[in-house]
Amino acid sequence: MNGRERVLAFLDGEPTDCLPCLPITMQFAADRVGIPYKEYATDHRALVRGQMHVAEMFDLDYVNTMSDPACEAADLGAAVVFSPDAPPALDETNSLLEDKTRLARLRVPDPWRPGSRMLNRVQAIALYKERVGGEKLIEGWIEGPIAQAADLRGINRVMLDLYDDPAFVRDLFDFVVELELAFARAQIEAGAEMIGIGDAAASLVGPAFYEEHVWAHEKRMVDGVRAMGARVRLHICGNTRRMLGAMGRLGCDVVDLDYLAPMAEGRAAMGPDQVLLGNIDPVSVLRDSTPAQVSDAVAACHRAAGPRFIVGPGCETPRDTPDENFRALVRYAKEHCA
Repeated sequence: MNGRERVLAFLDGEPTDCLPCLPITMQFAADRVGIPYKEYATDHRALVRGQMHVAEMFDLDYVNTMSDPACEAADLGAAVVFSPDAPPALDETNSLLEDKTRLARLRVPDPWRPGSRMLNRVQAIALYKERVGGEKLIEGWIEGPIAQAADLRGINRVMLDLYDDPAFVRDLFDFVVELELAFARAQIEAGAEMIGIGDAAASLVGPAFYEEHVWAHEKRMVDGVRAMGARVRLHICGNTRRMLGAMGRLGCDVVDLDYLAPMAEGRAAMGPDQVLLGNIDPVSVLRDSTPAQVSDAVAACHRAAGPRFIVGPGCETPRDTPDENFRALVRYAKEHCA
């Protein structure tokens, strides 16, 4: 059973030879092939080279296109800071929507436009399909509603807008959903079989605002991607303990839990059927402990999650994680079944 077959069978509730393993690797992958991170994030050939190297070296079940949260925003004209060996980042001092009235003039860019950052990601997926299609699951990525809103408006401004101008927030989220579903469609057409939705800022708004403002737009994204024929993976960084039940109602194929949200609480809130991924501490456990401690920590997550469990850290694998620790993570998946 190859990686793609394993993941898809597992998500469908069919028997597999072992647990799937879907760790997020970005800077970790770039470093393993000696690629400066700016090149990894902006040249799809470099990204594919890094991801395929790590997937083959450690026998991972998938390859992905994650690099940074500034992809879509850059194509809309947002100010992005490109560092030589760090992820691209939005310039918070010069937000695209510092003037809210500019939203009415924004138009969803064509993901297939030559030279665009969105096309770069689509090209990565097409190259994956050519090289490992049928062997590794191919995962695309989009930003969630409040994460992208924060990229365009600025995190502090959009948080105040939730109080001061909820009508603007709804309009902004509506635009983001349209943008991201167009981007998801292009990735799926190129060969993506799963789309990750990263909505990190959602963990900062609290459960009431999450349910009132964010949840319905995430739901539209999830349903939209699934209607296109792809699986959905939700990744919200940070402490989501007070939002777990709502996250479980989204209907995602996979829900990542960051290490701040105990796996047992996620299982209790989401029920027995939701596939959960995670959620050892990426730094204190995966990077800084021993292989035996990594294995023990994953085992504890497995016990708390039960059979509907995918192996991975709570968030991105730190770039300086020792190979032997990362191998211990993967080895646990290879040696255990649901």
